[in-house]
Amino acid sequence: MKKRIIAVLSVFILFVQNTMQAQTQTTAVPFITIIPDSRAGGMGETGVAIADNVWAVFWNPAGLAFQQGSELALTHTQWLPGLGLSDIWIAHVAYKQPVEMLDGVIGGQLTYLNLGEFIRTSASGPDPIGKFTGYELAVAATYSTNISDQLGIGTTARFIYSHLADQGAGMEVGSGTASGFCFDVGLLWKPYFLDTTMSFGLKLANVGPNISYVDREQADPLPMSLRLGVAYKALQSEYNNLTVTAEVNRLLVRRRDAKSDEFYEAIFTTWSQGNISEQLRRFNSMLGVEYWYGSPKLIAVRAGYFYEDPREGNRKFWTVGAGIRYDLYGFDFGYISTLEGEEPLDGTLRLTLSIGWDSGE
Repeated sequence: MKKRIIAVLSVFILFVQNTMQAQTQTTAVPFITIIPDSRAGGMGETGVAIADNVWAVFWNPAGLAFQQGSELALTHTQWLPGLGLSDIWIAHVAYKQPVEMLDGVIGGQLTYLNLGEFIRTSASGPDPIGKFTGYELAVAATYSTNISDQLGIGTTARFIYSHLADQGAGMEVGSGTASGFCFDVGLLWKPYFLDTTMSFGLKLANVGPNISYVDREQADPLPMSLRLGVAYKALQSEYNNLTVTAEVNRLLVRRRDAKSDEFYEAIFTTWSQGNISEQLRRFNSMLGVEYWYGSPKLIAVRAGYFYEDPREGNRKFWTVGAGIRYDLYGFDFGYISTLEGEEPLDGTLRLTLSIGWDSGE
């Protein structure tokens, strides 16, 4: 029998689970939590209470219910630039389309994370015996409709495929790949009594069964989370528009030292771990601001801040961004600065191109 072991596999799994998204260190496939768009990337990674473009398929599927017209968008990001690995990148494609016969809006998103090339070694020593490429992808479909003129609801179903290696490690049963599925549910409320200056968003994300690379006993939960947010239109005029948004996000996963739960149980049981102070520190906090100039909107500038408790991952960074719209086309960028050297996320630059038509504007 051939004695082969993918020595880098265990290291890579730790890298994915602990480095890519610090808060999701107890979960599988954290790449599905990476935000897709440059606009939100420049606003402190906020978007659940805005969700007014095609990226609502990620931020809050309910946001599509308030939108008109079709839109296609593409984002590319060199991921974790602080690690100095040029072959790690992530791309997102999103599309939305109103469908009259469904009395709503449908959408879709494709996410592809390229993890670069790895070296396979033998079980008996460090000598290389081959190479392989790692990647992960997710395909999502969304439907959204209005419950009333003030309230929208939406859901997204997502298929996930993770290819960390092209074969198993040693005597392990697994093959280095895994697949699974999950869904999101979102609500977006725009109350009339606040004169449409405020909106409130909620999204329960990545609800689905655990994923395993080896066997079910070693399965890890998906990065299920609850996101709440509010957006306030502080200024609305013909040429000047200013929006401020604030959000919190919490991972709904039991800790490793707790008893194992089914994914639907963890939605509730995760709240029983720790006192109130410990529960509160597990929320990430985000703030964002966006200013648009022009009639119609032409140029945007954005800024934001992301905070995670030091005991829960310690991600802290500022974001800036800008955007431009001309006719059907849009271009946005977002940039992350951790204000600290040698941080994996420091210097992350997102670039997004979009085209929208039949919006009625």
